Amino acid sequence: MPGENGKLRSEDWFGRNDKLGFLHRSWMRAEGFPGSVFSGKPVIGICNSWSELTNCNAHLRQVAEAVKRGVWSAGGFPLEFPTISLGEPFMRPSSMMFRNLMAMDVEESIRANPLDGVVLLCGCDKTTPAQLMGAASADLPSIFVTGGPMLKGRWKDRQLGSGTDLWHYWDELRAGRITHEEMCEIECGMSRSAGHCMVMGTASTMTSIAEALGMTLTGCANIPAADSRRYEIAHRSGERIVEMVREDLRPSKILTREAIENAVRVDMAIGGSTNAIIHLKALAGRLGVDLPLERFDEISRETAVVANIQPSGEHLMEDMFYAGGIPVVMNDLLDQLNGECITVTGRTISENVRGSECHDRDVLRSRHRALQPEGGTVILRGNLCPRGAVLKTSAASRDLLQHTGRAVVFEDHEDLMRRIDLADLEVDGESVLVLKNGGPVGAPGMPEYGNLPIPAKLLKRGVRDMLRISDARMSGTGYGTVVLHVSPESAVGGPLALARTGDLVRLDTAGRRLDLLVDDGELRRRKQAWDPRPAHYDRGFGKLFLESVMQADEGCDFRFLRSTGTAEPFLPLAF
Repeated sequence: MPGENGKLRSEDWFGRNDKLGFLHRSWMRAEGFPGSVFSGKPVIGICNSWSELTNCNAHLRQVAEAVKRGVWSAGGFPLEFPTISLGEPFMRPSSMMFRNLMAMDVEESIRANPLDGVVLLCGCDKTTPAQLMGAASADLPSIFVTGGPMLKGRWKDRQLGSGTDLWHYWDELRAGRITHEEMCEIECGMSRSAGHCMVMGTASTMTSIAEALGMTLTGCANIPAADSRRYEIAHRSGERIVEMVREDLRPSKILTREAIENAVRVDMAIGGSTNAIIHLKALAGRLGVDLPLERFDEISRETAVVANIQPSGEHLMEDMFYAGGIPVVMNDLLDQLNGECITVTGRTISENVRGSECHDRDVLRSRHRALQPEGGTVILRGNLCPRGAVLKTSAASRDLLQHTGRAVVFEDHEDLMRRIDLADLEVDGESVLVLKNGGPVGAPGMPEYGNLPIPAKLLKRGVRDMLRISDARMSGTGYGTVVLHVSPESAVGGPLALARTGDLVRLDTAGRRLDLLVDDGELRRRKQAWDPRPAHYDRGFGKLFLESVMQADEGCDFRFLRSTGTAEPFLPLAF
C-alpha cells in the first residue's frame, strides 16, 4: 500500500539498502525469483483457505493459480500463503468455535508479511466471514474470490440440494418412506463437484454478502465452482488488486455502515442463512459500526424475499447464477440500497449493477411476485430471549408462526439424541421442542444443533414440522419453524436455562415475541436454584474461547478483537 511518500509497503522489506534488505531479497531468491519481480512492484498475498479437510474449498489451489496469472499480467508479484481452513462438515465441536481463530490467523498473516494487497480465497461457511473479519481489521487493499457453489445434486429424476435434501430424506428414512439402499443412492448423487453447498445455506449466503458488501468483482459470488468463468473472474481479480494497491482502495473505504446495511437487505431478499446475522454483527464490531438487532428486523420488514432458492424455495444456486445472480437482486433493490457505496471495482454499487438483466423470473422473482412480502429472517424478543433470538420465516411453516404449546425440554444435545426417538417420550405435534446448552459457551462453540429432529413416532404419523427453540445455530441449509440464537444463552444463566418440560411457550411472530408462560415469581425461584455447569476447557484455545467469546446477539467475536476506533500500527522492522 503506498504510503505518504508513494512508497509501497513491501519496499520496507525488499527496497532497503541495508542488512535487512539484503537478507529479505536473498531469502526470496531462494525460491527462484529474480530481483526484478519483487523490486518496486506491488506484492500481492493470496490468502488461501484450501484444504482437503474442507471439501467446499478443495479446488482453491487451481483458483489461486488463476489469480496469480492476473497479478503477473498487471505487473504485480503474487505470493500465496495458507491459513487454517474451517470445514463445516468435519470440525468438532463446531467450525464456529474456530471462526475467530481463523480471523486472527488471516489478520496477523497479512499484518506481519511484506504485502501491499491481498486476494482472499474462501467458500465454506466460516471461511468467508473469518476472512472478512481479518481483512477488515488488517485494512490493506483486499479483494475476495469466492469458490462458488457445487453442481446440482441428482437422484433419479429429482434434483438434490446439499443439506436441505439431506434433512428431508433423512426424515423420510426415519419414517420408513425410503429404504437404506435409496439413501445410499442419494448420498452418492448429492455432492457431485468441488464447491460449497448449492442451496442458500450459510456458504452461499456469505459469499453473496461479500459481493453485496462490494468486496468482490460484480457477479463473482454465484458462479458454480466447476464453471470456467470461476477461473476467469479469479484472473481478473488478480489484475484488479494490483490496481487497488495503486489507488490505495482499502476495506475501510468500502465496508461502511451503508455497505453493511446493503448486505443486510440483500440477505433478507435472498432468504439468507440465520448465521449471517451473527457474522455481520461480528464484522460490524470489527469496524466500529453499531448494528443493533432491531436494524435487521427493520430492514426485514421492508424487504421482500425474491430468491426462489432452497431451503426457502425450489431452485438451486446454479439456477440463480443462470438467472443473473446477485447483480439482478441488487438491481431490483436499487431504490432500497445505498447505491453510492464504493466497491472493489472502483465504481459504485449503482454503476456495477444497474440494468442487470434477469433471465428467469421464476428463480429470481420480481417484488410483486415475491415468495413473501417481508424478509427471510425476523428478530424476536420476550422473557425467553431478552437480548434477542432469530427465526427464518421464509423456511418456516405458516401455521406455526403464531403458536402456543407445551415444552418438551432437553438439557443438552446428548440428552436430545438419547431421548428424541423413545417411544414413551411425551410429545405430540403441538409440543414445542426446547434445547438448552447449545450456545457459544454451553455446547461449546455454538454448533448447528438448533434444527432439532422431529421425533420418529411423529414423523410416522405425518408430522412434518414443529416449533423448535434453542440457543444453538442451525445450518443455513436447514428449514422448519426453528427459533435460534436465544440470548443470553442457558449456559450463562439466560432464561432458557429455567425452562422445564410442561411449561407453556408462546411464539408471536407478528408481534416479534417469544415468551415462557411462567409467572415471574416461579422464574425467580428457579433462577436461585440454578447452578452453572463446569467449563468445557481448562487450557489452550478452548479456554481462551470460553473466557473471551461474546454472546450471539453481539456476533460471537472475541471482545478484545473489536474495533477500538484507532488503527493498529504496522510495527517497524527489527533484526
